[in-house]
Amino acid sequence: MTKRYSWPLSSLQRRLLIYVVVPMLLISGVAISVGLQVASDEANERLKSDLELLGRAISLPISDALLNNDLRTVQANLDSVFNIGRVYGASVYNVYGQQVAEAGITETDLSNSQLALQTVQTGIKQDDYRRVEGRDVFSQFLPIVDRGGRIIGLLQINRRASDFDESFETLSQYAWLSWAAFGLITIAVLVFGHYRGVGRHVVALKDAMLQVAEGNRSTRVTPAGPSELQEVAQGFNRMLDSITEAERELEQRREHEASLQQALREQEKMAAIGSVASGVAHELGAPLTVIDGRASRLLRNHKDDDSQRQLKAVRGQVQRLTGLVNQLLAFSRTPVQQREAISLRDLVATAMTSIEFEQDKGSAKVAVKELVDVILKVDIKRLELALVNVLRNGLQAAKSEVLVAAELVDSGLVITIDDDGEGLHEVMKDKALQPFETNKPQGKGTGLGLTIVKHVLNDHNGELSLTNNPGGGCRVTLSLPAQCIRQVVTNGGNE
Repeated sequence: MTKRYSWPLSSLQRRLLIYVVVPMLLISGVAISVGLQVASDEANERLKSDLELLGRAISLPISDALLNNDLRTVQANLDSVFNIGRVYGASVYNVYGQQVAEAGITETDLSNSQLALQTVQTGIKQDDYRRVEGRDVFSQFLPIVDRGGRIIGLLQINRRASDFDESFETLSQYAWLSWAAFGLITIAVLVFGHYRGVGRHVVALKDAMLQVAEGNRSTRVTPAGPSELQEVAQGFNRMLDSITEAERELEQRREHEASLQQALREQEKMAAIGSVASGVAHELGAPLTVIDGRASRLLRNHKDDDSQRQLKAVRGQVQRLTGLVNQLLAFSRTPVQQREAISLRDLVATAMTSIEFEQDKGSAKVAVKELVDVILKVDIKRLELALVNVLRNGLQAAKSEVLVAAELVDSGLVITIDDDGEGLHEVMKDKALQPFETNKPQGKGTGLGLTIVKHVLNDHNGELSLTNNPGGGCRVTLSLPAQCIRQVVTNGGNE
């Protein structure tokens, strides 16, 4: 899901503001400032022109009135200008700067004014900002000439200096308010428009990259937004797919190589052990047969109790060694080649019979808890040997009972052998399946039993696992694949 927009601005938006919006606003601000200055100058010139037009409009009547010494007419003209509005004061002076008539706020004496002197001397209007009676005014001096062109006086018209600012103030306010509104709208369009059009898709890409950096390689981006960003998202997804596929292939190769190396080491190890075991078994087999035969003959010939006891002990040890030889031969035997049909119940019964002589009175007993009725197609001798070894280990570890059970699962058949002993220590869980590893006292075991079971199960494409029961004791699980099951018997029929 796309991350919701939140302040502060993203780095991309800030850069757009700094490198696009701010320069644009500065340029527009400078343009507005220049435009306002030009407009202000034009407005001031227009106001000055208005004063000059007023002055020239009344200068001729005032000139005629001064020549006729008609001060009433002079005053009337000044009053007419003052009443027009926005004229702060108007007055007429003679060529010496002495006031002849006035209306509004004016200066009474201009004899020391340079502007007045220049106007009289040059006949050219002069103007400037002045301070009259404590007020800032704009004064314009116009020469009064008679009809012959002779300067006979001076006309001063005053206007408040603030009039020039006020005439431009409203325009300036509107201009800067418009500029500020334009700036805010531009920023809003940039921020929200950019987010809707580009920003949210960039955020989605960034979030996906951060998730990938944190190790979530399953992250993918939904292509959205402008076509360029869609292409980036698609390229990002393809890159992740390629990386994932490459990592999967690399991991598979590593696992395959590791399994091959492990299998090779195991095969080399087992081949070496098997070769030694086979040689030792064959070398021991013949002498043990001779010893057993001689002991049997002596038993028939010597009937006294002491001889019988001693000879039976010899035969017992011979049988023990013979069992060890059989284990060594089984360990070195080649993988499954001949499979035959046998009932699971018969197979378990045969294995239990094989270890009956090892069950002394008062020791642990083997009992069948529950067996599913199936016909197996297996190497009978080797699988029976595997069961015998597991049952023997269970009897040696159990306190009172070893339970055998079997059930069908989706993957095939699972046989469990539980004992009520102390269970396996953590260290032995890893070592129990290694050849010649045992936790039994010296002389009580060879450490080959579970190794043989493991190889028999592997040759049947099955599995061997060791766990501890929650209630105590060890559980050995023999798993056979479905291909080892020939048929399932239900209610006396085939399923």
